[in-house]
Amino acid sequence: MHNSLWGTTTISYTACAAQLFFFVFFMSAEFSLLTIMCYDRYVAICKPLHYGTLMGSRACAHMAAAAWASAFLYSLLHTANTFSLPLCQGNALGQFFCEIPHILKLSCSHSGYFREVGLIVVSICLAFGCFVFIVFSYVQIFRAVLRIPSDQGRHKAFSTCLPHLAVVSLFLSTATFSNLKSPSMSSPSLDLALSVLYSVMPPALNPLIYSLRNQELRDAIRKM
Repeated sequence: MHNSLWGTTTISYTACAAQLFFFVFFMSAEFSLLTIMCYDRYVAICKPLHYGTLMGSRACAHMAAAAWASAFLYSLLHTANTFSLPLCQGNALGQFFCEIPHILKLSCSHSGYFREVGLIVVSICLAFGCFVFIVFSYVQIFRAVLRIPSDQGRHKAFSTCLPHLAVVSLFLSTATFSNLKSPSMSSPSLDLALSVLYSVMPPALNPLIYSLRNQELRDAIRKM
């Protein structure tokens, strides 16, 4: 944001490493928390009588702590491995932020490159596992919602779940394609579009999905 506002196109080596660390940290933590939120909705709709036991304050604290701790270790591992590679292909990134695939293009270490690619593949598999869990949970949720006799109740449940599922799908599909696409498919415009879709769109849509769906907040905006 600073570079965009001030029209600069440079960033220091340490700032690039910090940017990559926090980017991976917050994105992975967000996806973990989205998975936990999906489980919370599944328990609330499909097992309401067990909600107090399965989603008590202690359980929520443990799941949130696990999400943040795993995101920290994950981002630390990626950052340390990425910036341990010797860069011999110049220092110009074809991206608007420090992104792992574009940093790897500057590396001349084949072993380190394949090690990082292996980490990315493992990460994608874990993320896909979370996505399968989310889809399975939503299948169970929709089956329970369809049994609600009230049309208004069904509409409210669907309108709450579908935007969340759409953002998760957008984030995971574009991030996966961006990191695993072949070099022959790479182009500056495509890389930029994919990066915007998975790094800018999900956070930008969060207020629309959560905050603006709150009736009190909508009433406050109308008054303003």
